[in-house]
Amino acid sequence: MQKKINILNKKAKFQYEILDSYTAGIVLTGTEIKSIRSSKASIAESFCEFNAKGELFVINMTVQEYLYGNIYNHAPKAERKLLLNKKELKKLEREVQNTGLTIIPTRLYINDKGYAKLNIALAKGKKLYDKRESIKDRDSKRDLDRIKKNF
Repeated sequence: MQKKINILNKKAKFQYEILDSYTAGIVLTGTEIKSIRSSKASIAESFCEFNAKGELFVINMTVQEYLYGNIYNHAPKAERKLLLNKKELKKLEREVQNTGLTIIPTRLYINDKGYAKLNIALAKGKKLYDKRESIKDRDSKRDLDRIKKNF
């Protein structure tokens, strides 16, 4: 029984307003999947972009080099191709081009079959006042929970 791999992008909900989410597969090499299985990956500063052919790639995702990899080891910050249906890709590309939204990864995990999957979200960047409002809501919720706990 192997442990569950669940790598989250914790800043995503604070910095972006998430509108729609998808699950995509990732094209990986052998040493990359071994590093992900040992939880040596980060999606904190990453984002997704389309290339000229209309393929979706995740940029700036860090997968540390595999410890026991030799000359066949991978580059830690390489662009990795995401696998989605054509219909989903066309819809995402249209949204990004027309409305100026961005695609961010929110969660990297390994499913029951052993494949690495990436949850991506179509998101709109929050302004500074929206972020302040999120902090205020979080603080008031924490205070309410504290008061309820005392009674």
